[in-house]
Amino acid sequence: MRILIMGGTRFIGIYLTQLLVEQGHEVVLFNRGNRPAPSLQGVGQIIGDRTDTTQLKAKLSQENFDAIFDNNGRELSDTQPLAEIFQNQVQHFVYMSSAGVYLKSDQLPHVEGDAVDPKSRHLGKHETEAYLTKLGLPFTSIRPTYIYGPRNYNDLESWFFDRIVRDRPIPIPGNGLHITQLGHVKDLAKAMTQVLDNKQAVGQIYNISGDRFVTFDGLARASAVAAGKSPDAVKIVHYDPKKFNFGKRKAFPMRMQHFFASVNKAQTELNWYPEYDLISGLQDSFDNDYLASGRDRADIDFSVDEEILQAI
Repeated sequence: MRILIMGGTRFIGIYLTQLLVEQGHEVVLFNRGNRPAPSLQGVGQIIGDRTDTTQLKAKLSQENFDAIFDNNGRELSDTQPLAEIFQNQVQHFVYMSSAGVYLKSDQLPHVEGDAVDPKSRHLGKHETEAYLTKLGLPFTSIRPTYIYGPRNYNDLESWFFDRIVRDRPIPIPGNGLHITQLGHVKDLAKAMTQVLDNKQAVGQIYNISGDRFVTFDGLARASAVAAGKSPDAVKIVHYDPKKFNFGKRKAFPMRMQHFFASVNKAQTELNWYPEYDLISGLQDSFDNDYLASGRDRADIDFSVDEEILQAI
């Protein structure tokens, strides 16, 4: 297949590109060119700004693709022009959505048919899913929970590693028993490739993440194990976030709620199973990204931590 990836030079896109090339596909990346494309044979690049509809159409209207992966469309306005260009041309349009669209519920894990939160900051992704359905495009939507692994540009696992390697207390909001879920980026990329040529996946939505859940405290202890330390040595400090005014500063890298989704549908219909459990995935990130990048020796701002610790 000749495949277009929107983005492709950060995190998910790099792993996805590598897998597609290994499977023998021709891959073309569309991005602003701010970062180098993966240096792999068979990978092309088109430089452009997807937010400029005129430019997008000028750059892509004469191109032919069998499939498209839209990895970085956040709002309907991001994806609608792209979908219109290739409405009657592509065999498959794979859209990167988010499990963050789900409405809070007393019944968990989230499944693909659950209600959507009209106030979610990811609402634009659900609106895009609805538009692609109405348009009749042969699409599949992927809804990951928290994504982690080497090259992660969000401070997620690194937030825990920063404190663990420096033997600092780990301030966790609430009682530490909120249940959450992480999925390794390589497992996500693998799932994305497995929807291709799968007619059953057309018109479907799939939650993609790890197949186990973990508490906030458990994640701190798992991160310690991944960093080669005893989980019993981790000093966890709980606090009430309502007693603080952090402003725009981020005190903790995850939403303070139960947040996890069933991946049973993807396992059944895509024959997909995550390769990484939580510990092995965190070890991959710690060894091949955190230490490799030298972040363990970097100057980290712990001022928010200090504010919390001094108050309690």
